[in-house]
Amino acid sequence: MFDLRNSILQEIKIDNLNQRSIRLLVKRDDLIHPQVSGNKWRKLKYNVELCKARKNKGILTFGGAFSNHLLATASACNGLEIKSIGVVRGDELTAESNPTLRECASLGMQLVFVSREEYKLKYEKAYVESLAIKYPSFLIVPEGGANYHGMIGCQEILQEIDEKVDHVFVPQGTSTTSCGLLLGLKEEQKLHVVPVLKGYQSIAEMQSIFLRSGMDQSAINELITSVVVHDEFHFGGYGKYNDGLLMFIREFYKNYELKLDPIYSGKLMFALLEILQDASFDNSTVLFVHTGGLQGVRGVEERSGFRLFDC
Repeated sequence: MFDLRNSILQEIKIDNLNQRSIRLLVKRDDLIHPQVSGNKWRKLKYNVELCKARKNKGILTFGGAFSNHLLATASACNGLEIKSIGVVRGDELTAESNPTLRECASLGMQLVFVSREEYKLKYEKAYVESLAIKYPSFLIVPEGGANYHGMIGCQEILQEIDEKVDHVFVPQGTSTTSCGLLLGLKEEQKLHVVPVLKGYQSIAEMQSIFLRSGMDQSAINELITSVVVHDEFHFGGYGKYNDGLLMFIREFYKNYELKLDPIYSGKLMFALLEILQDASFDNSTVLFVHTGGLQGVRGVEERSGFRLFDC
């Protein structure tokens, strides 16, 4: 449906990094599609193929009020002329609560608002089975596309890169993208994950996804040795940010013409530039995986009154 060749590899030249022979490359998955960009389409790709193969009516999935995944699913399903249902965390919300939900609704997604208590059941077998009974012929995809098919879609990211890369950096939400990248990692490479949630148990969550996919524990343990977790750059938790981060994003765009968002990619770039101050990264090539999500910028600008890219 979407041309992954749009995801170019772009080099960002930053003086203090170049002086230490550090190359910074950006995998521009944000260019895949305005709404279904970055890892969103990667995680949906094979779930959509499964939906079509099973001749399902559509896809049912989960997300919060500003979920990039919900909007990506709504847009992809709309383009493929199949139905979509979004189970949304927060029964106080409506389809008019914010730009993300309004756009999901305009793309034909049926929005089902549930309490936060009910939403916590989204991985419980009995709850998922009850949804399958209530919405027959819908493929149920976990929040953020966090399943085997989403992980395999993300594995393809590194397969598209011919450059020699030493370190791969990615923001972490559900860990699906991290797991896919880890599967595609070469033996000498390191995967650096930057959780955007406060208190997120990165390694445990990654192990859980691998286990649900049927992978052997010993193989998982071997893979995990290539992961480095940087958990101090969440800015207070998921969806949280401060003026300092917003200023960083605006200045980075002003200097390098690369748009970042305050939820994922902005936190990742902020973290990466601080982490790279360590001399151990000298004479290396670093890959920044841009996971998209720029549609969420509108909501941030509405709430903060801060214009990120009007400079």
